[in-house]
Amino acid sequence: MDILSILGVLIGFAAIIGGNFIEGGTLSSLANFPAAFIVLGGTAGAAMLQTPKACLVRSLRMIRWVFRPPHFDYQKGIEKITAWSVTARKEGLLGLEKLADDETDPVAQKALTLLVDGNEPDTIRRVMEGDLILSEQNHLDAVKFYESMGGYAPTIGILGAVMGLIHVMRNLADPEQLGPGIAVAFVATIYGVALANLFLLPIANKLRMCVDREIRYGEMFIEGVLGIANGENPRAIEVRLSGYVD
Repeated sequence: MDILSILGVLIGFAAIIGGNFIEGGTLSSLANFPAAFIVLGGTAGAAMLQTPKACLVRSLRMIRWVFRPPHFDYQKGIEKITAWSVTARKEGLLGLEKLADDETDPVAQKALTLLVDGNEPDTIRRVMEGDLILSEQNHLDAVKFYESMGGYAPTIGILGAVMGLIHVMRNLADPEQLGPGIAVAFVATIYGVALANLFLLPIANKLRMCVDREIRYGEMFIEGVLGIANGENPRAIEVRLSGYVD
């Protein structure tokens, strides 16, 4: 569980609600169901309109990364690749076949399979980089769903405020309702701006960072596997891969 993400959400809520209380406002002044319905529904609808189904499903699955980001143990990966290199030097590439059958990491398993099959280094690089690029593009397309919502939310909030003002204008004959009515109308703007800048855009940036770490982990595996394919010294491979560790 990512404690910083939870703490960030709590601080964001506390800042908005606490600031409202400091200025003499009340919690009820920020609560407005029609405004929330307009902003949330309009933002989600606009983002869904531009997002293909497969991409939308992937983006919904990735949302858990905000609080439970995928873990990539670079040091363990380096140790694994170094052990492969030692085995390949002692027993040849066919000695890696049993390791490939027991491997649970799909990236590592595919790398071992390519080595055992005796593919040329250029072929291994082309296949693994192709998979990595495709995975990166799919993930970044899913991240764009939240980025687009972050872009639409403030505009939808303004739309909700204008709709609220139209309702206020109908009550010009009753001056006592003008002040509260205008205040409620602008709640939609608060919802839109807060939703975008406190949640949607930070979520998109967090997911993008997770994707970057995944891609760097994949690049490390490609570099290590190519070193094994080229018959490099295990120690040299280990030293070169250590540059990927944070």
